Amino acid sequence: MRPFSGPRTRKGFTLIELLVVIAIIAILIGLLLPAVQKVREAAARSTCSNNLKQIGLANANYASANQDKLPPQLDYGAPIYWATYFANILPYIEQDNVYRASFGSGASWGNGQHASVIKTFLCPSDSSHTNGRRPTDPTGWAATSYSNSNLLFGGGNGWGQNNGYVYTNPPGAYLSKGKYTIGNIPDGSSNTIGIVERFAYYKAYDWAPLWNHPSDGAHWGNQHQWTHTYGQFGNYLPQIGTRAAQAHPYYPNSGHSTTVQVAMMDGSARGVGSGISSNTWTWAVQPDDGQVLPGNW
Repeated sequence: MRPFSGPRTRKGFTLIELLVVIAIIAILIGLLLPAVQKVREAAARSTCSNNLKQIGLANANYASANQDKLPPQLDYGAPIYWATYFANILPYIEQDNVYRASFGSGASWGNGQHASVIKTFLCPSDSSHTNGRRPTDPTGWAATSYSNSNLLFGGGNGWGQNNGYVYTNPPGAYLSKGKYTIGNIPDGSSNTIGIVERFAYYKAYDWAPLWNHPSDGAHWGNQHQWTHTYGQFGNYLPQIGTRAAQAHPYYPNSGHSTTVQVAMMDGSARGVGSGISSNTWTWAVQPDDGQVLPGNW
């Protein structure tokens, strides 16, 4: 008979085996993380595209209800009396309650509506803001990741060859009503960019596009942002893959790694990659240059 040797003991992991298991787990996480990030970015890009489509369609629906006129950058008229571009399209993106909340205050930013954060006006990939507002003013004015083009929604909408800036008509006019209607954009609505992406906050400038603020800074391409010093439109190519800390508010830019998305005036949205030429970008931005965009732009 075999002598009793006591209970059998279970052999544990050695230190080397444990290190191998940890290394394998680390490798798997390293392989999976980029894939997860790509899926997350694809979902954010899709949501951003849908936001732009909603804004683009809001332009068309506003025009349908207002004798084909485009939403003005800043309008003095009933029922609000001072209303920004983004405020004017609120009823057409299912935000009529925010639109009506400012009634009686004399401005779309009145009655506390300057602080209303609108989800449709924020790109999910834009992490430059704090809950929809400037990090330096987390309870103040609400920001936006998108900007409307002054060339379409501002008054006058021309390039002053003599004085070197995009002007309103008359220059410096406070009321900014565009000269185009939804149906008379010379280059056609499908060939003209109406809305671009921009970071909701630029740390280096402590500046943010605010959707319900009346200043020119809320819009893209006006005389204060797009001067002859920096050149014409072709020099303002979108900043692709630029972090908010390095981004410049004069340029279109976004939190997406490979594209900046835009809304065309026909209500469609598309991504603009780093391969776009300065000529093609200029032609897409200008509503009346008579240029035909390449089929694969």
